[in-house]
Amino acid sequence: MHSTSSQTSDGARETLPISALLALAMTGFTAILTETLPAGLLPHMAAGLAVSEPLAGQTITVYAVGSVLAAIPLTLYTQGWRRKPTLLVAIFGFLIFNCVTAVSTSYALTLFARFMGGVAAGLGWGIIAGYARRMVVPQLRGKALAIAMVGTPIALSIGVPLGAMLGTTLGWRAAFWLMSVTTVTLIGWVLWQVPDFPGQPAEQRLSIARVFQMPGVRTVLLTLFAWITAHNLLYTYIAPVAALAGIQQRLDLLLLGFGLAALAGIWITGVLIDRALRPLVLGSLTVFAAVAVAFGVFAAVPETTIVATLLWGLSFGGAATQLQTALADAAGEGVDLANAMLTTVWNGAIAAGGIVGGVILERSGAGSLAWAVLALTLVALVLAFSADRFAFKPGPRAFT
Repeated sequence: MHSTSSQTSDGARETLPISALLALAMTGFTAILTETLPAGLLPHMAAGLAVSEPLAGQTITVYAVGSVLAAIPLTLYTQGWRRKPTLLVAIFGFLIFNCVTAVSTSYALTLFARFMGGVAAGLGWGIIAGYARRMVVPQLRGKALAIAMVGTPIALSIGVPLGAMLGTTLGWRAAFWLMSVTTVTLIGWVLWQVPDFPGQPAEQRLSIARVFQMPGVRTVLLTLFAWITAHNLLYTYIAPVAALAGIQQRLDLLLLGFGLAALAGIWITGVLIDRALRPLVLGSLTVFAAVAVAFGVFAAVPETTIVATLLWGLSFGGAATQLQTALADAAGEGVDLANAMLTTVWNGAIAAGGIVGGVILERSGAGSLAWAVLALTLVALVLAFSADRFAFKPGPRAFT
């Protein structure tokens, strides 16, 4: 598919290589779904590993820590490697460590497998964006990046609902076996459809400091940290929050509603992002702040919990696309390292959400989570609102 006449001398296509880009999207989908799956399986994993739910929640935290520690160093170390073998190393990591998680009866071994899965994700995230951009000519790079990254918001939307449904019907171990089966399929897909490219020559490599200092990059990363910490503080511990309203037995349906609303948010973002990135970000954060207030004030009202969850999903569905797009616009040719930084900050936020949420849950109960979510969301909103020059600029995006 990728060896056609519509290809330049450096291998860039003059038409979008849809199948190859979707394979990259599936890699991102696998990374995020592997990460978020335990949130929907929390009660089942806690029982199966004989630990409390807050301790089971740390299986998400250690995956995030693995990505945090690995993303930037591995991206720097592998800049000179050929792209396809590097991608396959990351995907094989998902396969191996999901299999270990599926069979493990030891909490310590499960934590180790989850940590190493996060390391594999850190490697994968460090190359996906740059890989997609190299497949096409400059005028198609924005669209190629959008396709390659679409797996992220989809996985964020359905990861926990899917985990909750699988946990209820098949058991939590079956969910990880299913992930392993789909990963084998992904390996075949990459081998068949994804073109290879050489690593980046030493003289073309940007330093991490140079990319970090580009105008707008730090602001996007700070906004991301506050927003994603707030989201994961609530997302990881949605089961005890649902219990406040007495609907914990229908957690799978509640999260399915979240996922469907988030898919709607993805669609809205896709339609508007090139014309209205800034309003999308500000609107999403404003709605999420209102959701936090609703969870805090009306936690015991089932109807409010359901409506708030749907609005939460709608506001969060496009978050990954909005933040990745803003960061790619700010970083330009430094997109690989910028994406590695995004991975580091994103997973640091997931780890922070898991840890802080666990502490709040143990000390103050699930009813206090919403107020921490509100505080963090307001920080993100202020950052995004004030960043109208480089990070979240008004008006249509520029295509370069």
